[in-house]
Amino acid sequence: MVFNATTTARRSLPQLRRFASVTAPTPKILVTGALGQLGVGLVQLLRNKYGANNVISSDVRKPTAAMRSEGPFVFGDVLDYKQLESIVVNNDVTWIINLSALLSAVGEMHMDRALAINMQGFQNTLELAKRHQLRILCPSTIGAFGPSTPRDNTPDLTIMRPTTIYGITKVHVELMGEYYHRRFGVDFRSLRYPGIISADTEPGGGTTDYAVQIFHSALKDNAYKCYLGPDTALPMMYLPDCLNGTVSFLSAPTESLTQRTYNMAAFSFTPKEISAKIAERVKGFETTYEPDYRQAIADSWPRSLDDSIARKDWGWKNEYDLDGMVDDMLVRLRK
Repeated sequence: MVFNATTTARRSLPQLRRFASVTAPTPKILVTGALGQLGVGLVQLLRNKYGANNVISSDVRKPTAAMRSEGPFVFGDVLDYKQLESIVVNNDVTWIINLSALLSAVGEMHMDRALAINMQGFQNTLELAKRHQLRILCPSTIGAFGPSTPRDNTPDLTIMRPTTIYGITKVHVELMGEYYHRRFGVDFRSLRYPGIISADTEPGGGTTDYAVQIFHSALKDNAYKCYLGPDTALPMMYLPDCLNGTVSFLSAPTESLTQRTYNMAAFSFTPKEISAKIAERVKGFETTYEPDYRQAIADSWPRSLDDSIARKDWGWKNEYDLDGMVDDMLVRLRK
């Protein structure tokens, strides 16, 4: 990925990065919630960059034998602080990536569990970052915005009054992370992810999951019943771009960051638009619409994001547009 140059008092950003690449030790990374939609691919990408033994995946679920063979795995529950601390200390962890969370639709059905995992689980990892001087990344979401937020080209700093428990917990993540950075010097980082589209893993219970399910239904049944209305526009991103952007953000020197939480987006589309793109490539494919409770959630979120600060500060740039994503998804799923 190509980074834009900015300047500091002593060195330009490219100079800082060259300096950091020579002097910075290889990080030892713990990824919690590593068996979820983002975790599997992120762990693979980090292992390619930093070495398999330097990236520890953890989850409360059992990995496959293939996953175990690819690198270290430990059972890790973000609600168990002592267990997490023993993993951090015994493995000399320097970065922690907390992907453990209940997403929007599932969180509405299991509020107590969402509060525990999304808030107390995050607080445990944040305390570990403070106590052991760790770099910490915990993703946020477009769900952190609400119906009073400007819905088009939504900026990084704006009104945030979410209407879901998932969104509320992620506002907590953003504010607590910024507080720990300001008060204790914790290197906290967060990205507001849009809907993530992936051919490799199952959807995780989010409102934007229709954009993954529609591809499976198109190839299996040549039809799809969508739980959102046809004109519901939402920001989206293809998983390879999400993973590459996350790794770039993680490795960016702290001097290049002007804020701790960034919008990150690629393109926006409606169910009608993605259905038309698939129909161009899958003969006879049709979509019907029966909106359910997830429609109200989607209607409270932005239609598009302004991620210009991420593009300026640390060089974020998506490679896939809508057509490229649709083509690649169909090729991969057909295999």
